[in-house]
Amino acid sequence: MQKEIFEQPVAIERTLAGRISDKHVLTHAFGTAAESIFREVGAIQIVACGSSYYTGLVAKYWFEEYAGVPCQVEIASELRYRKTVVLPKTLLVTISQSGETADTLAALRDAKDENYIASLCLCNVPNSSLVRESDLSLMLEAGTEICVASTKAFTNQLVDLLLLVGAIGQYNELDDAGHRELVEALKNLPDVVQETLKLDEEICHIAEKFVDKHHALFLGRGSHYPIALEGALKLKEISYIHAEGYPAGELKHGPLALVDDDMPVVAVAPGDELIEKLKSNLEEVRARGAELFVFADEHVTMADAEGVTVLRVPACSPLISPIVYTIPVQLLAYHVAVYKGTDVDQPRNLAKSVTVE
Repeated sequence: MQKEIFEQPVAIERTLAGRISDKHVLTHAFGTAAESIFREVGAIQIVACGSSYYTGLVAKYWFEEYAGVPCQVEIASELRYRKTVVLPKTLLVTISQSGETADTLAALRDAKDENYIASLCLCNVPNSSLVRESDLSLMLEAGTEICVASTKAFTNQLVDLLLLVGAIGQYNELDDAGHRELVEALKNLPDVVQETLKLDEEICHIAEKFVDKHHALFLGRGSHYPIALEGALKLKEISYIHAEGYPAGELKHGPLALVDDDMPVVAVAPGDELIEKLKSNLEEVRARGAELFVFADEHVTMADAEGVTVLRVPACSPLISPIVYTIPVQLLAYHVAVYKGTDVDQPRNLAKSVTVE
């Protein structure tokens, strides 16, 4: 897992290679028929499981904010067993590291509604079932991922989804200036991720404080809420500490009842328009005695205090910040698991590819 976390800058470079020009996402990277399909797309339906589902949740924010295209995201095992209403001209997007995830594959095979104009998959394994059975595909190019808990495949899924936002957005509400901004942010991403990995030693130090805990809470807002979900999942998967991810604005609607001095709270705090609201949420947590660990943009005015540890994440474009903030929560889960002595790469009861229901 440690090896794969630190491979992420190179893995991101691989998935960007040949897919962007100086100013544009190159649509033909998605297949020869991609341009004619993308011109017609009126809505997106994303289907995935586990961590891949969380990347889809991030992409929903991107598609609707930057491309102006409605986007629905659903867990494959739920979608395939219920009656659905598909918006006209919907592109079905499936996401799977292995391309053999049983529920995701079944959801693709069951997608018979005439309102689906095509299917596209994001996958890390060429010639997998998902790739063979989809109309369009984009390889993650993450390289072989051995660890059960996904790291570099997760970030490459996010990168490729952002490429898809650029490719489809140019035929909708993403103007030339916005498209250039997106491409420039992607070009900068490997360097920003490399810089963020320098937090490793600091995160290793704070991870000791989680070893004797039984529960943890992860908070985020906007497109960083799914990153809180991913952080909680990573901690659960490999350290066996029960963790929950929540939108910070939901604290008063239930989870605040759980907060006490025995529950560490991890917050993802980029310097976006929601930062003041997030600070208010964190004050509520601190008032209940919880120890707070904040991954904050270097320009956010927050400081260490009693019970509050702030770790500075390099400043970056809001477009790529969900990808960048994934790195600290991966490192935190890894170091906590190492301190606890669990099997980081092969956690109990889990398999790399979920090929049965």
